[in-house]
Amino acid sequence: MTYNDYGHLQKDPRTIALTTQIGPKSVITRPAGGQQMSGPGYYEITGLAWSGGGAVRRVEVSTDGGKMWKDAELRTPAYRMAHTRFALPWTWDGKACEIMSRCTDDVGTVQPTRAQVAKFWNEPLTPMFQVKGADNTVQVWRIMSDGSVHNANFS
Repeated sequence: MTYNDYGHLQKDPRTIALTTQIGPKSVITRPAGGQQMSGPGYYEITGLAWSGGGAVRRVEVSTDGGKMWKDAELRTPAYRMAHTRFALPWTWDGKACEIMSRCTDDVGTVQPTRAQVAKFWNEPLTPMFQVKGADNTVQVWRIMSDGSVHNANFS
């Protein structure tokens, strides 16, 4: 049996849904992990969004760890199950922060956070938490005051 065969044999509908269709997903590609920002000033946050359930309807970006969200501009047409590029102008003040994006598809499904998925499965959110099925959770990037960008999902 292969991984794909295994997913089709599951009896739990929640597991089937998580292994056969990827929900809405977005990820910031600039600035992102391993990149270095040159210092405070104007930047454009850019990335990609997609959904296995339909077309991307909306992408929101947070620059304060998820407290407030702003609508990003969709830069390419939103087609069913296709990548859509997004962007948001941003002025970085040079202080450490966390940036992230979340996508909503035309079915109305919103990309979940890791905390929401852990709660759904009734598991503690620890660095060891593994998302079941295809991981479409929000990707968090931590920007340090020196401009370095790191993956904040597993720290």
